[in-house]
Amino acid sequence: MASLLDSYEQQYSNVTAEITNKIAKIAKLSGGEKRHMVTNVEKQMEEAKELLEQMDLEVRDIPSKERQKYATRLKSYKTELGKLEKDFKAKLRGGAGSREELLGPDDPSHSEDQRTRLLDNTERMERSGRKLEAGYRMAVETEQVGADILDNLHQDREKIQRSKDRLRETDSDLGKSSRILSAMMRR
Repeated sequence: MASLLDSYEQQYSNVTAEITNKIAKIAKLSGGEKRHMVTNVEKQMEEAKELLEQMDLEVRDIPSKERQKYATRLKSYKTELGKLEKDFKAKLRGGAGSREELLGPDDPSHSEDQRTRLLDNTERMERSGRKLEAGYRMAVETEQVGADILDNLHQDREKIQRSKDRLRETDSDLGKSSRILSAMMRR
């Protein structure tokens, strides 16, 4: 258990050191490099949180004698990560500079590309909507055909039942007739 925790602690230390280093570099970067670095830091923050969750799970399985020592360490790691997150957000707010640095240049061809993609997506959604409507209509028609078939089968069952009843009556009548004829022949 302790060796696994030590491994998690080592990984956590490495990740937080990288995060600290990258946060310091963010202010010096701009444009695409800055966006890439921000994305990278966000991923590493998530990785650090996952490592803390793993450590928390491992600490729960440790005997109570040692648990307090590791729980205190874990609490300090969480505090440290919280400070790193605040520092990261402060660097983004304070060092953002301008909209252009974060989102890239406001290029007319770029917005035209976005407009084209938006129109393509809108057309695709409309086609999908029409296909869904057609599928719904087909399902309703199929349901109606199924209901008609069930109704026909019910009517056929009733006809067969009536024919069966008539056949029993006829059989019964034939039996009576046969007995009467037998009685008449004996006399």
